Amino acid sequence: MVKCSFCGEKLKTGTGKMFVTNANRVYYFCSGKCEKNWGMKRNPKKVKWTETHRKLKESR
Repeated sequence: MVKCSFCGEKLKTGTGKMFVTNANRVYYFCSGKCEKNWGMKRNPKKVKWTETHRKLKESR
């Protein structure tokens, strides 16, 4: 199982998108929404609908 690089959701086999940079870094995205937010350089910790944000708020 692979996780989305932006929101942290688990991706099912055969779904999502893989983005590889010139520096051989691999990013996985579950949707266009995640891909666009990552492209706009948003911080997943500050976006309320991401798993990362939920875990951060839960631990406080």
